[in-house]
Amino acid sequence: MIIKTFEIGKKKFDRQNFFLIYGENEGLKKEIIQNLKKDFKGNIENYDETYILNNKELFYEKIFNQSLFESEKIIIVSRCSEKLYEMIQDVIDKKISDTKIILNANILDKKSKLRGLFEKNAELIIIPTYKDTSLTLMEIAKKFFYNYKISISQETINILVNRCNGDRGHLKSELDKILIYMEDKKSINLKEIYRLTNLAENFSVNELVDNSLSKNSKKTSEMINESNYQFEDGILILRTFLLKAKRLLKLYEKNDGNISYENLINNYSPPIFWKDKPIVKRQLQNWSKSKMKDLITKINKTEIFLKKNSSIGLMIIYNFIYETSEKN
Repeated sequence: MIIKTFEIGKKKFDRQNFFLIYGENEGLKKEIIQNLKKDFKGNIENYDETYILNNKELFYEKIFNQSLFESEKIIIVSRCSEKLYEMIQDVIDKKISDTKIILNANILDKKSKLRGLFEKNAELIIIPTYKDTSLTLMEIAKKFFYNYKISISQETINILVNRCNGDRGHLKSELDKILIYMEDKKSINLKEIYRLTNLAENFSVNELVDNSLSKNSKKTSEMINESNYQFEDGILILRTFLLKAKRLLKLYEKNDGNISYENLINNYSPPIFWKDKPIVKRQLQNWSKSKMKDLITKINKTEIFLKKNSSIGLMIIYNFIYETSEKN
């Protein structure tokens, strides 16, 4: 059964167990999945299609062998394709009742067997997603700046929206970046937006920070040498360090010594994107709870020092990055 995206928040899906969300709008798909998980108290497990195809028996066991300690669960499968058709058909035929399965797929054409399966069965839910219109993205951006009381011109919002290629996920990523950058600022201009949203000319801040926290000093050095960061990027880099450091600290605090890093990462909320999980694991292995607390203190002190010495701002940032990436 086909469900429109605007109907998701208006309907309850208590009796449905299978959902297929497909299309190119990753941001919208993420919102839909979050909505489907809302108020769910059971266990939530995330998998990639490749993992399931390589571990079919384990996948079946997860679905059909319910634990005594859990009443129900949600299984979310990313990057789905036609390769999963037979397995999903098999699971549907066995009529499970205590597990919901959410399939996240890219574009599926009309001849897709997986898409056809969901469209023709009234008990299965299929939700297509398409690119957001400029008007939709404009409303999201305006609401963001209004809620955070940030002064910005309409021209600057237009530039921001045009750079997001019809995907609210891209827009929200840029808005998160802006929020990290703003802190105590009350307004943002066109030049700053150009700088913050045009980091493609350099290595991305996320990639730079991830390599530094992973203690990959060689790659970190290469990225700095091949990029042309500006002072504004330095503030963003520090605040990205702070955001990721706080997440690592929360993960350490949840670890009682008996939980593997994989379980910590898989059960973290908000969910860690599957591509980032190996990176976060390496970072956890290279740090400790006490060292992460020290790093957070150092980040805050570095930002204060940076603001007082803007003329040597990039030197301060580079020294901090190099020191962080060095192995103890």
